[in-house]
Amino acid sequence: MNTISPGGFCFDELLTIHTPWGYTLNMKPEIKKKLTSRLNRIEGQVRGLNRMVEDEKYCIDIITQSSAIKEALSSVENLLLENHLATHVAEQMKSGKEKQAMQEILKVYKRSKKK
Repeated sequence: MNTISPGGFCFDELLTIHTPWGYTLNMKPEIKKKLTSRLNRIEGQVRGLNRMVEDEKYCIDIITQSSAIKEALSSVENLLLENHLATHVAEQMKSGKEKQAMQEILKVYKRSKKK
C-alpha cells in the first residue's frame, strides 16, 4: 500500500528512488533502540507543541518547545549517520567502493551545511 502525501507524492516510490540497490537492513540494534526511544519522545513533544498552539500559549514558550524538537531531530540524524558510517560506508570501503562511500559522506556533509 502506497502512502500519498497531501502534495500527491508517493512516499514509498520516493524512498525507492533514493535507496541504492543492494542496500540491506542492518541497523545496529543499540542504535535502533535509541532511535525508537528518541522518535517516540519527539512524537510526544510534537503533540505537546500542537496543544500549546491550540491553547494559544505564550509565543516564546512555543518557540522554545519547537527549538527543543529541532535539537531532538538533529540527534536522530546524528545517530542515523553514525549507523550508516559504521555499517554501510564501512562495508563499501571494504568491498572496494571507496568512491561511492566518499560521495555519500560528502552528500550528507553538504546537506548538513544547508541547515
